[in-house]
Amino acid sequence: MPEASAASEDFSAFPISIPPVPSFPVKATHYLYLRRNSPKIPTPDDSRSLFIANIPSDSTEVHFRALFASLVGPGRFESITFEHDKKTPKASHEPAQAIRLAAHKKRKRGDDESQNARDEAAAELPSTWTRQIYPSGSSAVAVLADEKSVEVVLKAVKKLRKPKDYPVWGQGANDKAPPLGSQWLKEHNKLSYPGNDEVQAIMDVYFTVFNRKEKEAHQLAKRLRNEPDEDGFVTVTRGGRAAPSRMDEAEEAKQKMMDKQAKRKEEMTDFYRFQLREKRRFEQAEMLKRFEEDKRKVQAMKEKRGKFRPET
Repeated sequence: MPEASAASEDFSAFPISIPPVPSFPVKATHYLYLRRNSPKIPTPDDSRSLFIANIPSDSTEVHFRALFASLVGPGRFESITFEHDKKTPKASHEPAQAIRLAAHKKRKRGDDESQNARDEAAAELPSTWTRQIYPSGSSAVAVLADEKSVEVVLKAVKKLRKPKDYPVWGQGANDKAPPLGSQWLKEHNKLSYPGNDEVQAIMDVYFTVFNRKEKEAHQLAKRLRNEPDEDGFVTVTRGGRAAPSRMDEAEEAKQKMMDKQAKRKEEMTDFYRFQLREKRRFEQAEMLKRFEEDKRKVQAMKEKRGKFRPET
């Protein structure tokens, strides 16, 4: 691993001591790289977050909690999010029609939404691994108690000069995190073949959720087939219209569309400065035009009156 001198200016190198294991009975030094978290899309916790690069492959939240506790004491660390977990795609169990009409759905009440979320979580198959192994060079974002904790951690990392001062990875955490090695593989083999009752219960919940979503999508498609949108168009969906279109519906949709266009045109009138100038110039031209017309009318009346000869 590269040493602290190879770290970029924005990162602080955080050396940790990796204890020997049966598969590699040699003590090693691993370097984490820390900096203040500054994502492209800001979040409320950015000021008290640390971006950590090059995390160990066997990282867990328990390991990082123990690591920060040995570095700056307990109570500073709050949680950690591994970037690899965010990138892992989640399979969609939505019916095809529900996916197509997702943009037209209305938000439900909080109670119904929380109940649906619980049902969908219960419909997921259980994980077959007791512990995640991350690719080499992965990263994570650690959230600390407050902004002061971030400064304390960065200062403590800079003070690590001698190998004897390096925190030991896994110290105080190995007895709390699920074990690796042969026991980890045995647990994986066991979880890969759940009992019939457990699988049946999950499938029952899954198809209950699936049928509910399919019914909601069918009702939504039926409503959209008879309901013109704000532009006066009717959404074309599978199954055709539920009933023939009436003339009054078409006239009503047309009137709505014309009213909307008139309103939009009215809102955009006099919106820009050049529009105001053009409007004043047009009004002046119209005024001059009417003046010239009135002038010609008056002249014509004068000429006509001059030629008038009363009868004697």
